[in-house]
Amino acid sequence: MSKFRNLVIGAALVAPLATPVLAEGYGLGREALPEEIAAWNLDVSPDGTGLPVGSGSVEDGEYLFSDNCAVCHGEFAEGVDNWPKLAGGDGTLARKDPVKTVGSYWPYLSTLWDYAHRSMPFGNAQSLSVDETYAIVAYILYSNNLVEDDFVLSNENFLEVEMPNADGFIVDDRETTEYPIFTNRCMENCKESVEITMRAAVLDVTPEEEGGEAAAAEEAPAAEAATEVAAEPAALSADPALVEAGEGVFKKCKACHQVGEGAQNKVGPVLNGLVGRAAGSVEGFKYSKPMSEKGAEGLVWDETTIAEYLKDPKGYIPKNKMSFAGLKKDEDIAAVIAYIEAQSK
Repeated sequence: MSKFRNLVIGAALVAPLATPVLAEGYGLGREALPEEIAAWNLDVSPDGTGLPVGSGSVEDGEYLFSDNCAVCHGEFAEGVDNWPKLAGGDGTLARKDPVKTVGSYWPYLSTLWDYAHRSMPFGNAQSLSVDETYAIVAYILYSNNLVEDDFVLSNENFLEVEMPNADGFIVDDRETTEYPIFTNRCMENCKESVEITMRAAVLDVTPEEEGGEAAAAEEAPAAEAATEVAAEPAALSADPALVEAGEGVFKKCKACHQVGEGAQNKVGPVLNGLVGRAAGSVEGFKYSKPMSEKGAEGLVWDETTIAEYLKDPKGYIPKNKMSFAGLKKDEDIAAVIAYIEAQSK
């Protein structure tokens, strides 16, 4: 007992001596220097706070994007495999499968600039200079048809760029509107009967009896596949060798365009029925102003006009938004036209 009392008394005597030290902190380290804080404090706010002085053009950004970003995001910001798409997605936010890109979803340009400058390229973060970041951001804007090809982005005109979805976000009011709903959860006998109200259309996991709707759903893809196989010989009957060669050339176009059954507008318009179609006339696709004007002037795509356009897209229709440099070989152009015509039948 006396030993315990001595320990308690000793602790009581030591405590007052230790208190001033704890009150002043642990005495470790030092205050960060201004330049050290600046190295970490790189965030840019929607109002432009934190944005450094600099500038970069769409033209320079195209080359920088190709060297630093295209391996994941595609040459035209269309995305590669599961890497994010940065362009496209116009009008998809109301769909069940929205395509969220810089052009369709992001409300603030500062988010793009800040993230690219601090975290990109993947595996080599913060290797881009301020001017290079401006240029890459300018090219991404151009890929979304938000600026022209001669645009130069800088800290001076940064806030003048209007993002399409700037008004698409609302205040988070879940604390008052949703949280109360889920605080009192039913754990047992919550419903008298259980009914299937919706079905998993993609994963096909909704249970069904044999021979029911699920079985019919399984048969449908097989029937569609059979139809596609049956249609293929007819598409290739025109000139199999030329069409086959065109299929290989078309790989350079697939990043932006689709053709054939089920084709949809992507970064570029669908190419079904291209031959004989007026320029800039695909319904639902947002064309550049120069392309729409050419269509209004009477430009119609035939084998001659398509060939001239594919040789030099920017030269044939200046300031249109197709970034592809063009096909230089006449045989490649003839082959890809044949392939597009065959797939359109």
